[in-house]
Amino acid sequence: MARIPQQLIDEIRGKANIVDVVGQYVQLKKAGKNYSGLCPFHNEKTPSFSVAEDKQFFHCFGCGKSGNVFGFLQEIEGISFPEAVAKVADLENIPLAAEYRESGTAGPVNSKQRQLVALHEKAQEVYHHMLMNTAVGEQALEYLHGRGLTDELIAEFGIGFAPNQRQFLEQIFKNEQFEQALYTGSGLFIVRDDGSVADRFYQRIMFPIRDPQGKTIGFSGRFFKTEAFPGEDQPKYLNSPETELFNKRNVLFNFDKARSTIRKESTVYLFEGFMDVIAAWHSGIKNGIASMGTSLTQQQIAAVERMAETIVVCYDGDNAGIEATQRAITLLTENSRLKVDIVRIPDGLDPDEYVQKFDADAFAQLARHGRETVFSFQLDYYRRQYNLANENDQLLYIETVLKELTKVDSLIQQDHYLTQLANEFHLQRETLQQQLRTLKLQQKSSGPIPAYAGGPADFSGFEDYGAPPPESDFGSEASQAVMPTGPRRPLTQGERAEQQLLHRLFGEPRLVYRLKQENADFLHEDYQEIYRLFQDFYESKGEFEIAAFLDRLADPEIKNKVIHIATLSMPEDSTEQEIRALLQVFRKTRLADEINEKVIRQQEAGRAGNTQLELELAVEIINLRKQLKQTDIF
Repeated sequence: MARIPQQLIDEIRGKANIVDVVGQYVQLKKAGKNYSGLCPFHNEKTPSFSVAEDKQFFHCFGCGKSGNVFGFLQEIEGISFPEAVAKVADLENIPLAAEYRESGTAGPVNSKQRQLVALHEKAQEVYHHMLMNTAVGEQALEYLHGRGLTDELIAEFGIGFAPNQRQFLEQIFKNEQFEQALYTGSGLFIVRDDGSVADRFYQRIMFPIRDPQGKTIGFSGRFFKTEAFPGEDQPKYLNSPETELFNKRNVLFNFDKARSTIRKESTVYLFEGFMDVIAAWHSGIKNGIASMGTSLTQQQIAAVERMAETIVVCYDGDNAGIEATQRAITLLTENSRLKVDIVRIPDGLDPDEYVQKFDADAFAQLARHGRETVFSFQLDYYRRQYNLANENDQLLYIETVLKELTKVDSLIQQDHYLTQLANEFHLQRETLQQQLRTLKLQQKSSGPIPAYAGGPADFSGFEDYGAPPPESDFGSEASQAVMPTGPRRPLTQGERAEQQLLHRLFGEPRLVYRLKQENADFLHEDYQEIYRLFQDFYESKGEFEIAAFLDRLADPEIKNKVIHIATLSMPEDSTEQEIRALLQVFRKTRLADEINEKVIRQQEAGRAGNTQLELELAVEIINLRKQLKQTDIF
C-alpha cells in the first residue's frame, strides 16, 4: 500500500464535516457553539462527549479521548489511519486510488472486488433461504434447532445451507447475470480440468465470514451428515480459499458485530469455534470472536488491540483446549499489550456444550465472573506435567512456576501466589521470595520479560500521558493517540503556563510573531518541540487547524499532549495581561531553576572547602533572588 499524499489527506479532511460523521454513531445535540452527546467509548448517563465544528475536533471530558475525524473513525471502527482516510473519502465521494487502500481490510476498492462482494452476498442470501424455507434444508434446520439455535440467532448470523448439488450456485449466478469470469477467483467454485466449474460447498451448513464492515467475503461450511450422504471422506469444516477478498490472517469471525461491545467494555472474548461465539452471543456475551481455525496472527492481534485492553481466552475444556489456551497465552503475552484473562470450561466441555447442558445464564455468569489470571491457569497447567507425589517433581514444578511468576507485574498477585505455594508445599515464604528475586535478576541479565496477568506491560518513557508505543510508523499517517484515564502527577506552575500559552497559539496563531520578538523559549523540551512543530506547520500552511496538525504528528506522546492542550478549558479570547503574565511565569521559573542550580553548587563548594567559590555563588544567589522578587506575577 502506497503512502497517502499529505495534500490528499488534507483535501479529504477539509471536505468532511466531523459533526456529520460523528452524528452517524452518536446522537448529537447543539450545546452553545459545539455539539454534545453520550460518549460512544465508555458508558455514561450524562453527556460528556463534545464535538467542535469550528475546530473539526472531538473530545470526551469523561474518558479523555480526543481527535479529528480520522481519529474518531479509527477509534470507533477499530481501523487503521489509511482505512479511516479511505472511509471519509468514500463518505464524501472523493476518488481514492486502490494503491492508497489497505488490501484485505478496507473493503472493496475496485469494480472487480465490488462484484466479488456482490457474489458472496448473493450466495449468503440464497444459502440462508435454502436453510429456512425449503425441504432440502429442513434436516439441517432441525439439527441447528437441536443445538439450541433459534431462528432469530440463525438470521442474526446469516447461517445457511448449501444443498448437495454441484451446479447450484452457478445456475443462481447465471440467472442473476453475474459475469462468469468472476467465478474462478471467487473461491466459491472449483475449476475442473476441462475448464468448467463446480460448487466448492455442498451438503454443508454455511457460516458467512464478514469483513469489519459487515460484508460477506467468504464462508466456512460444516459438513452435514445424513443417511443418504454419510460423506466419510469429507472434512468436517471447509473454508473459503485465499482470494482477493478473503485472507484468513486478517479475518476474525464475528468481529464486525462484536466491535461496538468490545469498544464499550474494552474487553474481547476469544473462542475456538463459530458455534462457541454464537452460543456466547445467545448468552449475552456480544463481544466474542474466533480466528479461522488457526492461532491468532499479528494482523488480528493489532485489530483487537485498537479497541480492547483485555482479551479473555475461552477455549474448550478438554486436553486439546487446555494446550491451545497455553499456546494462546504465549502468543498474546509475547506479541501484544493486551491483559490476558482465562475462562476454563469445566468437565471438558466447550462453550457451546456448556450452554446446552446448563443454560445461557450459567455461561454468562461463568464468562463474566469466572475469569482467572494467566498464572492461576499455569499453576494447574504445569501441575498436569509433574507427579507431585514425587519430591523431585515437586521441586521441578516449584522452579517452573516461579519462573512464570517473574512475569507477573502485580506485587499483590505475587504475594498471593507465593503464600499459596508456601502453604501447599510447606515451605518458608521468605525462601520462595528469595528464589523469585534470584530468577528475576537472572532473567533481567538475559533480556526483558513480557509482562502479563497483572496488567499491560509498562512502557517506560510514556508515564506522563500513558500513551503506548506506536504499533507502526505511518509517518503523517500515524494512528490516533488516546488520552489516558489514569492519574498523573500535578503540573508545576511553569508547565501550566507552557500548556496555556500553547493553547493560545493554537487558537491565535499570529501570537507566534510576539513570541519570536521576545525570543521566548519554552521551559521543557517536549513543549519546545510542540512549539517548533507548530511554527513549521504555521509557516508552511499560512494558517493553523488543529485537526490537520494532529495528522502531522508521528510521536504518540507529543500527540497526546497536543490533544490535552487543545482541550484546555480557558476563556475564548486571550488578553494582553494574560499573555504578559504567562511570559513572566517563564522568566520566574527560569530564575528559580538557576537559583536552585547555584544553591546546589554552593553546597558542593562548602563540602569541598572551596570558600572563595562558595562566597561568589552566595553573591550570585542574592542577586538572582532580588531579580525574582522584582518579577511581577499577575
